[in-house]
Amino acid sequence: MREFSLKVEKNLLQNHFCYACDHINYLTDAAQDLINLSFAQTPEMIVDKYNRVHNYLRISLTDNCNLRCFYCMPEEEYEFTPASKLMQRGEIETLSKIFVDLGVNKIRLTGGEPLVRKDAGEIIRSLSKLPVKLTITTNGSRLHEFVDILEESGVRSLNISLDTLQSEKFQLITRRNQFEKVYENIQLLLKRDFHVKVNMVVMKGLNDNELNDFVEWTKEQPVHVRFIEFMPFTGNWWTSNKVFTMQQMLEVIEAKYKVERLQDEKHDTAKGYQVAGHRGTFAIISTMSANFCGDCNRMRLTADGKMKNCLFSEKETDLLSALRRGEDVVPLIHQSILSKAKELGGQFTTDFEHLHPEDIHNRSMITIGG
Repeated sequence: MREFSLKVEKNLLQNHFCYACDHINYLTDAAQDLINLSFAQTPEMIVDKYNRVHNYLRISLTDNCNLRCFYCMPEEEYEFTPASKLMQRGEIETLSKIFVDLGVNKIRLTGGEPLVRKDAGEIIRSLSKLPVKLTITTNGSRLHEFVDILEESGVRSLNISLDTLQSEKFQLITRRNQFEKVYENIQLLLKRDFHVKVNMVVMKGLNDNELNDFVEWTKEQPVHVRFIEFMPFTGNWWTSNKVFTMQQMLEVIEAKYKVERLQDEKHDTAKGYQVAGHRGTFAIISTMSANFCGDCNRMRLTADGKMKNCLFSEKETDLLSALRRGEDVVPLIHQSILSKAKELGGQFTTDFEHLHPEDIHNRSMITIGG
């Protein structure tokens, strides 16, 4: 209980040192340094053999989704995990509290599509009571049903997946006619002062010609676009010639706009930029051409309760089965992180031009969690 109390005290300190910026609280570097000094590492924190402290947990609520993006879901007739094999609400709460006791201060809920889960609202309300920053990654199609719950739960920042601003292409990518609803929901969130990040997976020959359309969107609205290099997962038809790299993206954007490099925060996966005079920003997640593994603080919990120490890790640790047997899962968590590879799950390097996706042993993206 003393450990939990310390985390509450730290959370209160963070709130004290925050300042408002575009309706979202950000922590100054000086304040964060002070807090980190006051709450030094303890033996129970989750640290790997490269001395990387892991305090960010991504929890997949389900592998179900109401869209069918080809780079995420291998087949149209995909067989979803039976409900009995998924983490139940109480199990998600229990595991989350264990991770918080080990130093986790940020939790992101993912899917599949997390908001198609029937008890998603109850899970959001429950986890919002923990001393963490709670965020969500969603395809945006059901946000109009959850906006009040999100506000009540203090969730003010969301990542919304949107790979095109063209309705016909949206249907081609997702195999569903939901573009207008997703776009309307983004507008709804902006009107209610949410911090909206839009995730666009950039694929050469498919949507790379829309980069500047997304940048132009940031001119009049405070959207924060994140361009993501196309990554290989089981069944997503990845090939190296579909990767549009960070350097290629910048060449396209800088041919039209004068951009300013922004200061990245600690553990940022995205390199931030802004066009002068624009209300929003854009950033690039360069997993394939310039990874950011050296400062990694992330862990993943799949919907069926398996812990992955890296997005690309081959091995998993079954926390759910151990929990159901009444076993202590803390040693399993530490063992998983101690086995974490230095970069990219130990399965490939940034020399992606010579990468053969069949040599990577992993899940499909939808069963890992976005």
